[in-house]
Amino acid sequence: MQSIGYITTAAALLVFGSLEAIGGLYTNGKRSKDDYTMEFVCVFVLPVLIQPAIMVFAGLSLDHLLRNYKDSLAHINTWLMILSFVIFDDFTQYWWHRLAHVNSWFWKLHRPHHTAPQMGVLVSYRNAFLYYAIMPGIWFSSLLVWLGMGGVYVWYLAVKMVIVIGAHSDFRWDRFLYRYKLLHPLTWIIERIISTPATHFAHHGLNDEDNISNANGNFGNLFFFWDVLFGTAKITRQYPAEFGTWNPVKDRWYVELFYPFLRSKNKDSELH
Repeated sequence: MQSIGYITTAAALLVFGSLEAIGGLYTNGKRSKDDYTMEFVCVFVLPVLIQPAIMVFAGLSLDHLLRNYKDSLAHINTWLMILSFVIFDDFTQYWWHRLAHVNSWFWKLHRPHHTAPQMGVLVSYRNAFLYYAIMPGIWFSSLLVWLGMGGVYVWYLAVKMVIVIGAHSDFRWDRFLYRYKLLHPLTWIIERIISTPATHFAHHGLNDEDNISNANGNFGNLFFFWDVLFGTAKITRQYPAEFGTWNPVKDRWYVELFYPFLRSKNKDSELH
């Protein structure tokens, strides 16, 4: 069943990525060689190595420590299982993401996600490896899977990754919703529940003075509702013209991904 998650994620990357390519995203020269290297490494390492490794390690540890409780929640209501992942994965990731924007050390692990000069599906996984390795949501999800919720998790994760990848995509699928007034009531609901390109692009915007960007808000991953609930939402139905971080210094891809084990030699870098 794990293959369902891989196939869905790969399909989302392929479909949105192809639409981006048709639109000329990968031929406009804004991405450097380091950008491409970082993004491809992240796409193939996180879902293929880090997340499965955490689940295997957590499962083996729990087998040793609490073997009598394995699959003990396998027969609870499916909706309770879904709610469990919503709370212990997506809700915790909202706070994890928010922490990375207020704590300088965690920011350095998340910074690669914001050094991208433009949006696109390849930005979706772009974070330092340690950012994911200690992400609470992955560890909590591993526990829930061990308790017997694995069948629900693969479908939950598939839906989540389609929305997250779509929210990073330069295809900007939500423009269709804004174009027709007839759809505006539905749009009002959608953009307050899940992340869309407009709301997530605002989070990546370079300058809050454009009245569109919201670098210290719009933290939601699957559910944008958390931002609405906790007052960090900004909805404009527009897209920033520029993306990036306040500190323009960019380091080699391996420094950004392996910080703090590797550090920048540039004294002006945040990763020095």
